[in-house]
Amino acid sequence: MLAAAYRHVCRHSNTHRALLKCFTVSGCARSLSSTRFDPTIREFVSRLAQKQPSFPVASKDVHVLSQPSEFYQNLLNIIRRARRRIFLSSLYIGFSETELVDALDDALRRNPDLHLYLNLDYNRSTRPGPTSPILALLPLLRNHEHRVHISLFRSPRLNGMTAKIIPPRFNEGWGTWHAKIYGSDDDVMISGANLNKAYFSNRQDRYLHFSAQPALADYCFSFLQTVSGFSYRVLANFATDEPVLHWEDTTTLPWQIQSKAERALSQFQMKHLLSSVSQPSSEEQANASDVLIFPVIQAGQFDVREEEHTLTMLFDHLASREHRIDQQPVMNLTSGYFGLSKQYQDLILKSNVACSITAASPKANGFYGSGGLSGLIPEGYTLLEQRFMRAVKAASRSSPSNVAGGHSVSLREWERDGWTYHAKGIWFSPSVDTPPVLTLFGSTNLNSRSANLDTELSFVMVTSSDSLRQKLQEEIQALHRWAVPWRGGERKVRCRTKAIVGLVGGML
Repeated sequence: MLAAAYRHVCRHSNTHRALLKCFTVSGCARSLSSTRFDPTIREFVSRLAQKQPSFPVASKDVHVLSQPSEFYQNLLNIIRRARRRIFLSSLYIGFSETELVDALDDALRRNPDLHLYLNLDYNRSTRPGPTSPILALLPLLRNHEHRVHISLFRSPRLNGMTAKIIPPRFNEGWGTWHAKIYGSDDDVMISGANLNKAYFSNRQDRYLHFSAQPALADYCFSFLQTVSGFSYRVLANFATDEPVLHWEDTTTLPWQIQSKAERALSQFQMKHLLSSVSQPSSEEQANASDVLIFPVIQAGQFDVREEEHTLTMLFDHLASREHRIDQQPVMNLTSGYFGLSKQYQDLILKSNVACSITAASPKANGFYGSGGLSGLIPEGYTLLEQRFMRAVKAASRSSPSNVAGGHSVSLREWERDGWTYHAKGIWFSPSVDTPPVLTLFGSTNLNSRSANLDTELSFVMVTSSDSLRQKLQEEIQALHRWAVPWRGGERKVRCRTKAIVGLVGGML
């Protein structure tokens, strides 16, 4: 029956919402026991399992990393252990990352059956000049031509004459490939970090490593393969030692992939949702799996908005519950580029849950000190923060002490000398004194750009494991160590910055 339902939605559904509706009415309603999870989220978990694919995991196989150096060493280790496949997805790979490229080259040399798959952003990876990121990958193609598969996703939003007149770097404002997935064989790391020196040393992010998880690794690998179907393929011209960007789909133009991408992503999720439903599990497996992971795709330009739907469902669920005065739930939220979309801002301001937000200070913003217009970006985020805090005050949600409690919303800024801040995600705790039972992690910055322009893959993880909950609490505390009360209200924002934000605010 499940296979028939999948064939039915593939034949008759053209949109993501239609696919979900068709699945619901097909009678394939999904049963999943959520009784082992905290009462504050049980109903939400059950409802989410009817909408999104899920993967049960044992908490002993979930490793929460905290430092950029840990992330980098772990990345090198899973590359060196690879025997069948290495699959890496990032905005770009830095031109100077010779150690990383050498590790990939060495792994391919040692294992003749090993294949390497890279999914990167077209515009970011092909910036012109002698340090263009794509040039660093040519040795891999030259040495292992048939076992290296490089796909470059190009946002179709920028097209026609506009694409010709918008210069490199600025063209990335119309949307990028933003998913951060780092896997080999059956291991996978999910992060918000890119593959560049700063992200390995002094640019703070989040990093979760799932070891020995064939189903989750297969999902991530298949997701990247699906996106490769509407991406450019990189080939090498060995005569000139230059990259050749090849569009393989003869039926669809590169700037007209919207329908194809929406259909491919929707059918991909439906296939894995149905697979989640039909997978039998023994009582022993169910007891060992004290973690559930739900992948959510956000690709606003293709009208795939699973992240928005999931967070709306979460906030609606929390609003429907009555919370004891002595057990008020708390949501911690962070973003290195804090500029909530209108929908997310409304969810927070209308909620009955305290929310503690950590954003990057201007000095911790990755664009701090940049030349030209990009140097105004930190100031632009200050403007967005000022607008948000005015909305918080107007909604009577501000906290006098700027510490989340009751139903208040507080904002802090992260600043560490010599470091920048790139972490993003959400943690939900049943009360201020208890560790998280849910976290959202992945590539989304939870801002307008992530919602509408970039293509994102993030994950909701729920757990009943005391040890994993404590690790998530320690993750929050490590980030808060460098957080101070927000000082943006005291900062001046120049008129030209306000004008630019008015023109391109949705691209921040």
